[in-house]
Amino acid sequence: MAILRTSDIRNMTPDERADELEKLNNELVRERALASAGGAPDNPGRIGEIRRTIARIKTIQNELNDI
Repeated sequence: MAILRTSDIRNMTPDERADELEKLNNELVRERALASAGGAPDNPGRIGEIRRTIARIKTIQNELNDI
């Protein structure tokens, strides 16, 4: 799954943002489970990328809810 840019997130509908957020949360859980089980991750920086993308989506959701 590609990491989303801010402009891409802003162009999404609220439903698309919610779906993407759910997918990213599920992926984060899988990556953390793999790491905690002692497995070697394919991409060690992936957890950080996912967390940052989740933060971007939540920030934009909050900005749009305040308008």
